[in-house]
Amino acid sequence: MFRLAQRIKLRGRHAVIGTPYAWLAVFFLLPFVLVLRISLAQMDGAQVAPLMTFANGELTFRFHLTPYLQLLTDDLYLHAYLVSLKYALITALICLLIGYPFAYFLARSEPRWQPMLLMGVMLPFWTSFLIRVYAWKGLLEDNGWIGAPIHASGLNQLLALLGLIPSPEQLLYSPFSLVLGMVYTYLPFMVLPLYATLSRMDTRLLEAALDLGATPWQAFWRITVPLSKPGIVAGSMLVFIPCVGEYVIPELLGGPETLMIGRVLWDEFFANNDWPMASAVAIVMILLLLVPLVAFGRTQAQAREAK
Repeated sequence: MFRLAQRIKLRGRHAVIGTPYAWLAVFFLLPFVLVLRISLAQMDGAQVAPLMTFANGELTFRFHLTPYLQLLTDDLYLHAYLVSLKYALITALICLLIGYPFAYFLARSEPRWQPMLLMGVMLPFWTSFLIRVYAWKGLLEDNGWIGAPIHASGLNQLLALLGLIPSPEQLLYSPFSLVLGMVYTYLPFMVLPLYATLSRMDTRLLEAALDLGATPWQAFWRITVPLSKPGIVAGSMLVFIPCVGEYVIPELLGGPETLMIGRVLWDEFFANNDWPMASAVAIVMILLLLVPLVAFGRTQAQAREAK
């Protein structure tokens, strides 16, 4: 009976550990392999040619690296990658600057108010993502609720001077409208991890720092910020990674100078019908995103070791 119980316990442990790996294999690894296979193939009319053929007793493999060579030589793709990384980084930084104070005061607010404040953070998710983004087109028009005050206050002149909009009369289809839409959309992804980290922080450390002569500002920078590093990294990754491949927001709010890799991917798939090229673009984008994911994994491991 003891051995049977040990076997059942061991199998249960393997099942619990193996379930997430099976999930990743089915929903990440398998699609990745299929996309990689398409990127190494050629188009045969409207279909993707097979990589492996068997004829006359011979097994032949045909790998075509032309899409990857084109990625290295065509400035269009390099420019789209750089623009995507730039706007994703800007969005993550702005979300951090806005989200950190909000998450801090949310974590320090009275417990009876926290559910209501959290509801306010998550409330936008109750509305369709496409509708929320499309609503900004109306808000940023000349007579819109956001566009009208900007024009009336003369802020549009400053935005044009900084190069964030093409002209003082055009707020839409500009870097300003693009970043505004992405910050609005992904700000909750920054606030929630920060709140989860800050709410678990031991406030007795702050009291000890104040007792030892530290000012509130010094206690914040030397205790609160370092202890909230896992939340900062997690929130930044949750904002940065989807922003790199964003398609809807640049399409609705961005302009010609904000061509991001998501739009290039769409054009290669559906406009040019060049599936190998589109798959190669997607593979390189995934490889680029592995760098911050590895950094995030190391940060999480260090946080666990610190505990």
